[in-house]
Amino acid sequence: MGCQLIDGRAIAGQLHAETSRRVAQLRRDVGLVPGLAVVLVGEDPASISYVRAKEKKAVELGLGSWIHRMPAATSQEELLATVDQLNRDPAVHGILIQSPLPGRLDERAVLDVLSPQKDVDGFHPVNLGRTALADPGALRPCTPAGILELLRRSGIVTRGRHAVLLGRSRIVGLPLSLLLMQKEPFGADATLTVCHSRSVDLAGIARQADILISAVGKPNMVTGDMVRPGAVVVDVGVNRVADPAAKSGYRLVGDVDFPAVSKVAGWLTPVPGGVGPMTIAMLMANTVQACLQQLGLAAPATRG
Repeated sequence: MGCQLIDGRAIAGQLHAETSRRVAQLRRDVGLVPGLAVVLVGEDPASISYVRAKEKKAVELGLGSWIHRMPAATSQEELLATVDQLNRDPAVHGILIQSPLPGRLDERAVLDVLSPQKDVDGFHPVNLGRTALADPGALRPCTPAGILELLRRSGIVTRGRHAVLLGRSRIVGLPLSLLLMQKEPFGADATLTVCHSRSVDLAGIARQADILISAVGKPNMVTGDMVRPGAVVVDVGVNRVADPAAKSGYRLVGDVDFPAVSKVAGWLTPVPGGVGPMTIAMLMANTVQACLQQLGLAAPATRG
């Protein structure tokens, strides 16, 4: 049997349709529109592109959407004041601070000021703690939550399966590890091994995986001989590699050597079009969830 691609765009479309219906219901029943504010500091081209995509999708789904563009020279005090203003704005239910911030700004200090009730990225210590406790009201980090949705909506059984996670970053690896090992329905109920740059015999451990997830950020690091035949492979990496034939001068590849791994794996996410669309889908779902919770209407995290 050949490798089956996991279509992140199609599954994100399902989530967007659900979010759109919830937004319409809120507008109809409560007369309120969930609002998302994005704070963008500086002129990083990738960040500008991501923010535009988020704004476009928010508008399509009927959400209120505001972008606060701040110059690269913005001081820490000015940024904190903007976040505080958004915390107190009743029309804003979700706040996203676009990363990366200019290096001289203290991102941790900004997170500490951000209201955890409006932290739709799910990175505030309160939300990470609630995620660790499997609190169904937690605003879960978007990419890890999106990966669980990809697996569930593709009909992939995770309970008791051996998941090997490559990477331990604060943004993906750490929160994803929490979700993978927690009990269903909040988590994946998997048996988990986490690997990183200092792991011994990385290839040997990876070959043991029923579900192999790479979130390292190294182009084509996962080769065909690292994958057990029939395994599920989730590629979180988004890496730019030079390509003179491309108009942009580069192309996007994942952590996975796609041609080689597709000959071995049973399921595989492409790059682009796999995990990436799910991050925005979960951001929009988190914004609606945050709105409902601020209204006092319990809204568990999207589960599929």
